[in-house]
Amino acid sequence: MAGRSRDVLLASVVGAQGLSGAVTVKAFTISPESLARYGVLHSNDGRTFTVTSVRAAKDDEAVLTFAEVSDRSAAEALRGLELYVRRDALPVPAHGEYYHADLIGLRAEDIAGRTLGTVHAIHNYGAGDVVEIARSDGDSILLPFTRETVPQIEIDKERIVVAVPEEVETSERGNVE
Repeated sequence: MAGRSRDVLLASVVGAQGLSGAVTVKAFTISPESLARYGVLHSNDGRTFTVTSVRAAKDDEAVLTFAEVSDRSAAEALRGLELYVRRDALPVPAHGEYYHADLIGLRAEDIAGRTLGTVHAIHNYGAGDVVEIARSDGDSILLPFTRETVPQIEIDKERIVVAVPEEVETSERGNVE
């Protein structure tokens, strides 16, 4: 999206691995091994981490070594750290595909064009993706992130169109912005 620059969360450090400074991370990539592709990752506090090796662990985990981390104590201090890459470092998605980070901040409208709120987050609690729409009154709407519920994603128009399920419409009637 023109003018929009975001960092994309690629992994979160789960803990130290071994004595030489390696860390285990939960990867938010299709393949944990792809984390090596980006070389330098960064944290929200401005630190950078150069990936020197990566190996798969469990399904969505990997063991990484960083040039900047040389012992277990330093690795343990990274527990909970989120690792990002600049959005422009990622490949351009194919037509009809997108990165979740590109959806954050988009206007959410119902099929009639009424604003419901803003996309606040995309969650996955294990049963599939869920879109969280933040409303101007401080409430949030959580909906399944499926083609049936979100039939249109128009990143170039900075909006998504939501087919609000009847049970949500009934409880939210009158609360459209």
